[in-house]
Amino acid sequence: MPLLLAPGTTLVAATHNPGKAKELVALLDGRFTILSAGELNIPEPDETESTFVGNALLKARHAADLSGRIAIADDSGLSVTALDGAPGIFSARWAGPSKDFAEAMAKVEARLIESGSDDRSAWFTSALAVAWPDGPSVVVEGIVRGGLVFPGRGVHGFGYDPIFVPAGHDQTFGEMDPAAKDAISHRAMAFAKLKAALF
Repeated sequence: MPLLLAPGTTLVAATHNPGKAKELVALLDGRFTILSAGELNIPEPDETESTFVGNALLKARHAADLSGRIAIADDSGLSVTALDGAPGIFSARWAGPSKDFAEAMAKVEARLIESGSDDRSAWFTSALAVAWPDGPSVVVEGIVRGGLVFPGRGVHGFGYDPIFVPAGHDQTFGEMDPAAKDAISHRAMAFAKLKAALF
């Protein structure tokens, strides 16, 4: 079967994060009906892979097989140059069980201070996977580079957005209008690749 997605298809977004589900809907131009894994009571799998691509694929496959529908998953995170790429695939885990990203951002700042480095460069990675139940899958990756600012600024977005300023801009992702962020984000880059592959 050709790996193409027809508009109007119902997709399962393999996430329990309402902010991420909302962003996925916007990035897919409203072409699809999106149900989240949280709404379908699909448990989150253990993310046992060592890369964003591996974890995205694992989550998409898990959601597709349990829901019987085509699933889309994103694994994304912040990597900080001076911290040897940390938090990386552990970005969500740094926020603790309560998903407290204020705590996670404070942790990044504290680790940077401990490192003694003045280097504030960082990058966001987004790996996107689409999996068919008991069938094939497609995975792509997008990266956006920039730098960190403390304290964080802005109330838009989610996760580490308030401390990340993309290269060539003076606003953080947290200060940007969501549409402006969607135009340049790591997730938007991954989506452009996914659209080219699937639509």
